[in-house]
Amino acid sequence: MSVTRRYREAWEGFWREAPGEAGGVFWDADPAVTAAHHLAHFEPRLVDPNLPLIDLGCGNGTQTRFLADRFPQVVGADLAAAALDHARRADPAGQAAYRLLDAAEQGAAEALHAELGDANVYMRGVLHQCEPDDRQPLVDGIATLLGGRGRAFLVELAEAARPVLASLAEGPDGPPPKLEPVLRHGIAPGEVADDAVPVYLGAAGLSVLAAGDLPLTTTEFLPDGTRIALPSKWIVAGRTA
Repeated sequence: MSVTRRYREAWEGFWREAPGEAGGVFWDADPAVTAAHHLAHFEPRLVDPNLPLIDLGCGNGTQTRFLADRFPQVVGADLAAAALDHARRADPAGQAAYRLLDAAEQGAAEALHAELGDANVYMRGVLHQCEPDDRQPLVDGIATLLGGRGRAFLVELAEAARPVLASLAEGPDGPPPKLEPVLRHGIAPGEVADDAVPVYLGAAGLSVLAAGDLPLTTTEFLPDGTRIALPSKWIVAGRTA
């Protein structure tokens, strides 16, 4: 199966309206406070760091370009063509390749695996924004991309992020400016239970190799100037046999 039409259209609409400048999107934080922290947990657990690296759900490519400075072949993949338009404009030198991909469509994941071979996958904050029926097919697609040697790094909002997001959305002045378009387009962050992600991975034939907690740093601030950082959980997964 592929992702639901509503989900795809929500992301196309969001990225068509998104500003082009760095940090203009709620989660588009500098890689120094996002991907750099993730790599400290991911790189030591790679079987082969020279495998292609797929930044799945790459959006406007901020993290993709950072990863392309550190790995020999990086592909930014997203199901929204409008997101890839942003990513390509921000990467005129072509540091990374960019690919329109619905990873929940098994045939699409199989075709990319046939092209690249086994790959490592980096995915930040995608699963928790998916429609419920899309989550297992997406993880199945990740397993296909990994093959036998690849490793996946997934970081998702923790359940503890829900009340934080609710308080932001329902504040007396309304949601912060960068969170408002996320909610307006019907994208509902923080909707996956903490214990559900390992279950999805197990059903896809993957094992949790390491896990931990990290804040998901955003580009938005509270009225007192404090940067909003949401509780999140990271997992490194792969096949063990």
